[in-house]
Amino acid sequence: MPDTLHHADDLHDLGLAFDLATLRARPTPAPRMERRGALKLLAGAGAGLVLAACGADDGTAASTTSTAGGVTATTSGSSGTSADAIPEETGGPYPGDGSNGPNVLVERGIVRQDITSSFGAYSGTAEGVPLAIDLTIVTAGTDQPLPGATVYLWHCDRDGGYSLYSSGLTEQNYLRGVQEADADGQLRFTSIFPGAYSGRWPHIHFEVFADLASATSGGAPLVTSQLALPEDACHLVYATGGYEQSVRNMTQTSLDSDNVFSDGYDRQVATVSGTVDGGMTASLTVGV
Repeated sequence: MPDTLHHADDLHDLGLAFDLATLRARPTPAPRMERRGALKLLAGAGAGLVLAACGADDGTAASTTSTAGGVTATTSGSSGTSADAIPEETGGPYPGDGSNGPNVLVERGIVRQDITSSFGAYSGTAEGVPLAIDLTIVTAGTDQPLPGATVYLWHCDRDGGYSLYSSGLTEQNYLRGVQEADADGQLRFTSIFPGAYSGRWPHIHFEVFADLASATSGGAPLVTSQLALPEDACHLVYATGGYEQSVRNMTQTSLDSDNVFSDGYDRQVATVSGTVDGGMTASLTVGV
């Protein structure tokens, strides 16, 4: 389909000007000390808390091995033995969290593992290569799991459009969902592999909240960030039917030139395994 979903007027993830406007529109977040307190409670008594600064660092490319119809991707992360804090990133203009337009977080049905279909008053299913998204939420610097930490996750569809916002998708809310971490800090979403649209490297948005109640009642997230998908996995998926536009868009950017990941992405590139036919799994440990 024509690549018209993200024209210049969308101002998608275009830096400081948009971020300042979004911050002015967003409710005042909880003080940082309150967020630290919430993390300490989640990690358990005596667990050390390290909130690493989200400054720029050198990006490190993922090392991937491709096979016929599949990929095993080993992502090089932090050189340390413990997870560093995930960098803070823009939520973009299509968050659906009430900060810019609709708020899907207060809708009954948003807490779900399978996000491929719309829910509530809407119906429709996103087409694409199946993708499981496995996240492990830990305290940065200590790797202590954060049971009960809650993630709101969203991403574009195969054509690069965002539900609730893009033309033709304002009456869809698929590819958005909330999950609560288990005792090991782990959670999973079942989705489809997102497309690559003009100007951005293939990515997935997410917000981490202290708990489920905070996520679904207008609370402030502990962190907003983005997951990057490794290049070899993208090429395999985009060689299949329905992703034709993504092939061209992938030639126009790279992780090093992307306006979000260009300042360092070693903690954000997921490990991807699986096959196009059997489905793929993207895994990432998120330090907060």
